[in-house]
Amino acid sequence: MKLHTNFISFLFCCLLCLDSCTEIQEVDVLVVGGGASGISAGVQSARMGVRTMVVEQTPWVGGMLTSAGVSCIDGNYNLRSGIFGEFADSLSQRYGGWEALKTGWVSNINFEPNVGQEILSNMAAGCGELLQVRRETVMLGVNKDEEGWLVELRQADGKKYLVKADVLIDGTELGDVAKACGVEYNIGMESSSDTGESIAPAQANDVIQDLTYVAILKDYGPDADMTLEKPDGYDPSLFANCAVNPRNTVSETGQTIWSAQMMITYGRTPGGKYMINWPIYGNDYYVNSIEMNSEERAEAYEKAKDFTRCFIYFIQTELGMKNLGIADDEFPSEDGLALMPYHRESRRIVGEAFLTLDAAAKPYGFRYPYYRTGIAVGDYAVDHHHFRHPDWKNLPDLHFYPIPSFNVPMGVMIPKQKDVENLIVAEKSVSVSNLINGATRLQPVVMQIGQAAGALAALSQIKGKPVRAVSVRDVQRVLLDAGCYIMPYLDLPKDHRHFKALQKIGATGILRGEGRNVGWANQTWFRADDPLLTEDIYVRGYYNRPLPLDKGPVRVGQLLEVLENMGASVPGDVKSWWEHLGLVNFRPDRTATRLEAAVVLDSLFDPFVMFPVDLNGNLR
Repeated sequence: MKLHTNFISFLFCCLLCLDSCTEIQEVDVLVVGGGASGISAGVQSARMGVRTMVVEQTPWVGGMLTSAGVSCIDGNYNLRSGIFGEFADSLSQRYGGWEALKTGWVSNINFEPNVGQEILSNMAAGCGELLQVRRETVMLGVNKDEEGWLVELRQADGKKYLVKADVLIDGTELGDVAKACGVEYNIGMESSSDTGESIAPAQANDVIQDLTYVAILKDYGPDADMTLEKPDGYDPSLFANCAVNPRNTVSETGQTIWSAQMMITYGRTPGGKYMINWPIYGNDYYVNSIEMNSEERAEAYEKAKDFTRCFIYFIQTELGMKNLGIADDEFPSEDGLALMPYHRESRRIVGEAFLTLDAAAKPYGFRYPYYRTGIAVGDYAVDHHHFRHPDWKNLPDLHFYPIPSFNVPMGVMIPKQKDVENLIVAEKSVSVSNLINGATRLQPVVMQIGQAAGALAALSQIKGKPVRAVSVRDVQRVLLDAGCYIMPYLDLPKDHRHFKALQKIGATGILRGEGRNVGWANQTWFRADDPLLTEDIYVRGYYNRPLPLDKGPVRVGQLLEVLENMGASVPGDVKSWWEHLGLVNFRPDRTATRLEAAVVLDSLFDPFVMFPVDLNGNLR
């Protein structure tokens, strides 16, 4: 390929400036950041036959799942799909079944970080030469030319080299690539006038969620004394209400004071270790490091580590658990702590779509039908951590209300700026509000966003189109073929014969799901077995004439007659065709079910061909 003159000039300048830069590589897709989303993006892209490279600054891939030690997964237990589903399945096989993963009460899927790292590494290795994974590698600079992206990288040994890529994916923890590429972004809480969210604060601020420097403890035996040297600045009052102990005072937050045993088993792993990521007077720590440089971040993270050491010392001394010490067989770090902090919040780009709390809560009544463009699903409650902020009592009082399970629109990954082409943003830096980030930031959602980013990047290369021009429906089709949910319906498992039909019809909105809140669980149901009612059918934009049906139940024969009037070619031998579709009990005079309507609609009108949508979900 002939390089543009400006591109050659930039390359030449880079080579002059980098004495040790002797290597130039070309790939189709470069993923900077091998975290939960980054490694998922790399695996998906490579599986589609596209030359892909993932670079990660730590020795491990997996980010918050592994390097940050948050190895107790939040949510999506009944929506396991795609690469996240494969990861969860591998954990189940590794530990001896799903019940074996239910060791910590915070999660139904618990594991050791090193096991998660091994599984993700094996998934990457399974892609063969199409996927290169370069660990302990950082990005030094990035430039864009008409011919593609040129990224300067440095390995742990100091070696520098250049990578040319057609598509660049930001999988970093804090959106550093997006910033380097000049993408507009937000940090902190937006105002209600900015987002339209009813519970957002009146005034915007730069406050982000607390981070946590996770430790994994293990029991060294009843006679062991693993007590740390007393950390400098240790103040036991900071942890007095983490659990029942002689130092308890009245909880300023009004939260339950847990027993010490309940606290320590919160994140118990199948291997008998304990994840220390305790939000109640525990080791959450406030620092806004997003706009810091690498040296400033390193200094801030050392302070977060010290805070975790103080909490461990409190556990060992005040709670009498001196037999618990930092696991010496978990992280490849000198101090035994996680390789990186757990970031709950990042930069959030200004994207082609903007998902808010209100949009997730009421997907069918929002300004844009984003639900039609879904590429990931989540079901965890919106959850923010702000207790360790130095002025937490005076922060906006956010009264979160329950929302149903939701999907994430494709457009949140694509910068709105038209001058930034072929950049895809993943991890927690997607275009969402501060409020809904409390649900989109969780491990299963982020892995799915990464997988969708990989699919989008690969399709861009396969079809020879800019990222922005790739069809939403093409990406959704790839994800469905990979066993992913694009709608958060609980009715059918992903391996059911009619799963895709239900998902596709749901993504048109012709038949809509129903959100429910059952206790802590957020759910959405297609109501597959319910009778089909005329008032359930939404055809505005698809069919601009009134349906010739009275209100109430729709019979099978009526359904087929209406579809024929809309231009469908219903086969002559209807009964055989009905059975070929995997449906039963063909009788024209009985009431059709919603699932039967979805299957028939999918068969007669391929909805992704007939009903394309733009990045806001509007019909094209």
